[in-house]
Amino acid sequence: MNPEHGTNLAHGTNPAHGTDGTARTGTDRVAGLLLGLSAVLVGLMAGLFFAFDVSVMPGLAAGDERTYVTAMQNFNAAIDGNGLFGSAFVLALLATAAAAVVEYRKGRRGTAVWVAAAAVAYLVVLVITFAVNIPLNNELAAVGDAAKATDFAVVDTFKGTWVTTNILRTLLCTAALTALARALLLHGRATAR
Repeated sequence: MNPEHGTNLAHGTNPAHGTDGTARTGTDRVAGLLLGLSAVLVGLMAGLFFAFDVSVMPGLAAGDERTYVTAMQNFNAAIDGNGLFGSAFVLALLATAAAAVVEYRKGRRGTAVWVAAAAVAYLVVLVITFAVNIPLNNELAAVGDAAKATDFAVVDTFKGTWVTTNILRTLLCTAALTALARALLLHGRATAR
C-alpha cells in the first residue's frame, strides 16, 4: 500500500475507487443499499403471496365455508394489524422508486429502466390490492361470526376473484424481483468499473 496515494500496489487500485480509478461516491452506496432493500422487501411480498397461492388457499378450499370464513377473517386481521407487514408492503415501493431515481440521476439509464420496471410492477400489485383484495376482505369480514352466519355467497366470489388476483400479485412481484436482480447486477458492474 502506498501511504501517499492510498493505492493497493498489488492490485493497482484504491478500495474507495472502481477498477478504472474513478471514485465511488456515497450515491453509489445509497443506490446499492436501496436496490438491496427493494429486492428483500419485494421478495418478502412475493413469498407471502406465493405461500397463499400454493398452501393457504388450496388448504382452506378443501374445508367447509365456516372454516374458510373464520380463517380468512383471522389472517386478514393479523395482517391488517401488523406494523411490520404494513411497513414492508409500502416501503417496497418507496425504496424501489427511490433507487430508480438515484440510478437515473447517476446516469445509469439502463439500470434505472430495470428498477423503474420493478417499481411499476409493484405499483400494480398495490393497485390490485386496494381495488380488489381489500374490498373482498372487507366483504368477508362483514359476514361476522361464521358460526352464526347463514349466507356464505361471498365465499364463492372470494374464492374465484381473490385467489385469481393473488396469483397475479405473485407473478407481478416475481417479475419485479427479477427486474431488481438484473438492476443489482448492472449496478454492481457499473460501480466495479
